[in-house]
Amino acid sequence: MAKLLVVDDEPGVLFTLREIGQELGHTVLEARNGREALQQMSDEVELVITDLAMPELDGIELLTQLRALYPDLPVVLLTARGSERVAVRAIKAGAFDYVAKPFDVDELELVITRALELASWKREARTAALQVQTGRPLIGTSMAFRRIVDRALKFARRDAPVLVTGETGTGKELLAMLLHAGSPRSRGSFIRFNCAAIAEEVAESELFGHVRGAFTGAVNNHIGYFSRAHRGTLVLDEVGELPARLQPKLLRALQSGEIQPVGAASIERVDVRVIACTHRNLLEDARHGRFREDLYYRLAVLELEMPPLSQRQEDIPALAEFFAREAAAKFGLEGVTLSEGLASELSRRQYRGNIRELENLVTRLVALSDGGPLEPHLLSAKSNKATSPPIGFREQVEALEFQLLGEALAKTKGNQSEAARSLGLSRATFLDKLKRYNLWTHKGD
Repeated sequence: MAKLLVVDDEPGVLFTLREIGQELGHTVLEARNGREALQQMSDEVELVITDLAMPELDGIELLTQLRALYPDLPVVLLTARGSERVAVRAIKAGAFDYVAKPFDVDELELVITRALELASWKREARTAALQVQTGRPLIGTSMAFRRIVDRALKFARRDAPVLVTGETGTGKELLAMLLHAGSPRSRGSFIRFNCAAIAEEVAESELFGHVRGAFTGAVNNHIGYFSRAHRGTLVLDEVGELPARLQPKLLRALQSGEIQPVGAASIERVDVRVIACTHRNLLEDARHGRFREDLYYRLAVLELEMPPLSQRQEDIPALAEFFAREAAAKFGLEGVTLSEGLASELSRRQYRGNIRELENLVTRLVALSDGGPLEPHLLSAKSNKATSPPIGFREQVEALEFQLLGEALAKTKGNQSEAARSLGLSRATFLDKLKRYNLWTHKGD
């Protein structure tokens, strides 16, 4: 099912177009002229069918504006008999096809189906190319996942800041990678800065750099993350944790492209696309004075919300199978697969820690197994089983550490300081372990 927008100044034609679209199983929006059509447009619209001759803004002008705003959107023109020459010019300008009025219903249905199929094939080809480029598989066929990936692919080409939100452990980093890989900046640097991972007193230096002698210990010039991301993409993980005194400096960088390294007398200009990720409600934080409202609006020019795993339950078996293969390779086990019973059981479970929690659980199951198909009984097995393990002592310790780290993060909803305290670890040691097990860089916020 797709969302269509039909545009015509004749009520009877609009009615017929709506009936045809709904008969094919699609959702249909209606507009009576080009200006109304632009007001109705959104990234969810997958096809526009518009009359050629309309008052205010005609079909050709509408096509031109739609091509500028939505380069991949298929547009079908409806033309009066004898207007074929104009329609051909429109196709050269980017229209998908044209249908002459009075139109044949079967012909129009065929054009609609072809336009949507071609758009789908283009998305799939582009997605496959981006998977190769990022080195990360896009696992999921659920409607919620496909919609957010399609939206990310559309936003990728628009060189504007993006705010990526979603619960902890949903995989927001994946969207950031797609936004970079699908953008004109894809050949530039992809730099990540975690706003919660670095002490406040050095965060400014790390983000904007410093010059020699700026403070005690500054024996050399230091290039900050903004400068390293010049002509590329800078991802600000956990942006809601950015110290309040640095928020005006970030706002300035977004507004003017200007930064000032600590201790420097001059201003530097940088060309950076910023993608900010957070599990917090920044607008709510702004209303309560915990985050600058003007900075929120600068970061949220475009917004993406990664759906929780509870909205992607049909994706759980495929995700679990992928994590099982990764864990099996790590532990040197062969023939590891998910039995049908285990896949069904995993799909019925709730995951407060989302994908990160699922990965943690599957990794533990693989560590407890002897290889081969994983069965449901492993869900109740204890990690200190008495039988001789097929993996070495070191691998078992690593598996247990991985499990404890993941559980601590899930219980604290991703709050790293609280998770570290719950395990009796210093924050620095805790972060080192997150990096070691790829719970930090692989999954992001």
